[in-house]
Amino acid sequence: MEPLAKLFGSAARLKLLRLFLFNKDTAFNLKEITSRSKLSKEITRKELLEMTTLGLLKKKGSRATARYQTNAKFEHLNALDVFIRETTNVRPEDMLSKLRRSGSLRLVVLSGLFMGIDEPQIDILIVGDNLDERILAQAIRTLEAELGREIRYASFPTPDFRYRQGVYDRLLRDVFDYPHRLLIDHIGL
Repeated sequence: MEPLAKLFGSAARLKLLRLFLFNKDTAFNLKEITSRSKLSKEITRKELLEMTTLGLLKKKGSRATARYQTNAKFEHLNALDVFIRETTNVRPEDMLSKLRRSGSLRLVVLSGLFMGIDEPQIDILIVGDNLDERILAQAIRTLEAELGREIRYASFPTPDFRYRQGVYDRLLRDVFDYPHRLLIDHIGL
């Protein structure tokens, strides 16, 4: 268990804190919360009750139609937000182990939210051979659950990437002209 999960009592609470703090203006129902956090309904209900009791979350509607949203009037919201943002990260090794299941990776580049840029085109660029898009999407959803926010990604077969690189594709320029980090480079950039 990571140190923050111990500090906040459980990994489930940490996932939900990240979800609500990184999506302050969004109200979620129970189904959306369990789907995004990959937690069971029972654990999610328990944590939502505690967070609502503390005043961190607002609940709108009855049990069946209840929607939960970050309470903007929570007195420690700004401090908690800064703390969670500064300490939230996924180790590159963990990220790569999840992504490798999708196929033979040739290039993995982190940009966007991983580099502190709020409005990027994409957050992860993945180039590989024989990529299974279904498994790749599942790996990304798992990473999203850990981070508490949506990850924008693009994946290409190696020949498509080389073509886009040759024609100075705007998406690639947006990644490589701004801060980025190479996790895997078997292409030779």
